Amino acid sequence: MKEIDFDLENNPFINVLSSRCNMSVRIDVEDMWNFSKANDLSFFIMSLGALMNALNKVPEMRRRIVGGKAVEFSSLDAICPIMEKKQTTYKEIRVEPPQRFHNVLKWHEYVEEHILNVLEGVDEPFNVHILERDELNVANFSCIPWIDFDSFTTAVATGNTIQPLITWGKVNENYEMTVSISFSHIFVNGLEVSNFYKYAQENFNKII
Repeated sequence: MKEIDFDLENNPFINVLSSRCNMSVRIDVEDMWNFSKANDLSFFIMSLGALMNALNKVPEMRRRIVGGKAVEFSSLDAICPIMEKKQTTYKEIRVEPPQRFHNVLKWHEYVEEHILNVLEGVDEPFNVHILERDELNVANFSCIPWIDFDSFTTAVATGNTIQPLITWGKVNENYEMTVSISFSHIFVNGLEVSNFYKYAQENFNKII
């Protein structure tokens, strides 16, 4: 991470009870859905990759407050809950972004193997207290594949949480999928949110 020139002291949102905002937008995922099914790939993993790359492309989403200073990470990993087939146990994993692999299929293989290893106890799950995560180069990604929702409001541990929280739902009959993002208004404004959704749609349209 690097320290950036950003006036925290005079930011209008720095001292309010909560600087968090939420937005939910429907994305057309038909191309990726069909590609995933035709190539025996996990649509969940492919969606995670598309959303991770979109988030990492927006510098403001990578900004945090560490030690009282504004910093910007070069990239963000994903923290994502996973669940065993019996749907009784949740664990969290930390996943590197696809851009570090230069090949989405190799990245898919890496994530698939890591999920299996964590569920089987070969790899340790991610285990960092929620209040300490803002100082890490991570963002939270969570899928609710059973519900086609229109909007989603994310709960946060404290009002001054900075890291983005991304949640996506079930694909409907029109191949539309809602993607919700919770972000801090200290660093992120409407333009940056719109850029995130623009990049996300591009990633779902252009698979490789």
